[in-house]
Amino acid sequence: MDTLFYAHRGSSQKFAENTRAAYLQAIDEGADGIECDVHLSSDGVVICHHDPTVDRTSDTTGEVAGFTLDELKKMDFSSYMPVAVPEEYGSISDQLLSLVELLELIDERGTNIGLAIEIKHPSPYGHLLEEETLKVLAGFNFDPQTGLAGRRSQIQVTLMSFEPDSIRFLAQTVNRALLCQLMTEIDPRRVADFLSEGETIRAGVYEVMRRSVAEGRELINAGGAGIIGPGVAWVRANEHLVRQWLEQGLTARIWTVDRPADAQYLIDMGVTQITSNRPAALRQELDQE
Repeated sequence: MDTLFYAHRGSSQKFAENTRAAYLQAIDEGADGIECDVHLSSDGVVICHHDPTVDRTSDTTGEVAGFTLDELKKMDFSSYMPVAVPEEYGSISDQLLSLVELLELIDERGTNIGLAIEIKHPSPYGHLLEEETLKVLAGFNFDPQTGLAGRRSQIQVTLMSFEPDSIRFLAQTVNRALLCQLMTEIDPRRVADFLSEGETIRAGVYEVMRRSVAEGRELINAGGAGIIGPGVAWVRANEHLVRQWLEQGLTARIWTVDRPADAQYLIDMGVTQITSNRPAALRQELDQE
């Protein structure tokens, strides 16, 4: 059984996550796929970035949705990791990418590769985020039935979210086999704690993740998504259910898997897609065992 290794936010153990360098490293190392996260900027551009704010990964603070693309481009999204970016991977100002730029980068490389796009919610723009993402993909010949995109149809696109409403919205136009319902277990007290501390943005994110399990299971069981996307800890705690879904013919894409023992456990179970911060090294370690 062949296992596909997806680079989590690019090869993010080597370079800053969701940057040009991390994506190019993933391609050059031979990753089977790249995982990226998307938000909308204030001028309506689909941006590759994980958090709803730029605080953790840049030299600035504020919500992604509050900045234009040009303003985001002026920020430093690399220096939080103490590693030099090779000249061929671009300068500091080149590191933040729009989804258009990421697709152009992949298309220029010409490599057959998967692209797993995570739609980040809650978004102040609601389903406009999905609409704009689909518009970008349409500009790269995206086929919503097969998921193929790019000049040579060499990019295999799938769409993911923790938010079941996002998956339902996408299913109106995209083949459900291409949709991944992400899942993780969140203690509801964490949501309450964030709210009590005034951290409404984090509370909103955690509330979506909290709902991902109960509502996500219902959506999956109703045939609303062809790919299940729980974290590896959730898989271990719910192995019977995951095996049941695999027996039903669903694809499993499990995150974030960096330890060989976890990867081997998943492969032995029949999982065919693994998302890792270190996909090339993980594959090599498994091959040596």
